[in-house]
Amino acid sequence: MQRIDFELDREYVELNQLLKLAGLCDSGGQGKQIVASGAVYVDGAQELRKTCKIHAGQVVRIEDVEIRVV
Repeated sequence: MQRIDFELDREYVELNQLLKLAGLCDSGGQGKQIVASGAVYVDGAQELRKTCKIHAGQVVRIEDVEIRVV
């Protein structure tokens, strides 16, 4: 499993933007499509809200990639 540590420079980041900033997709719109497909999990639970607020300490997983937000 690939692990990415994403350093948060604000209070939160929207889930679709996190996927873009972490390099897993090319745009926020593509990130929304990935979330809508049901492939994204936040802290072990499937997340379907495209603009879900992700805070430091949370873990986002998509397929075999894990993003730890610090």
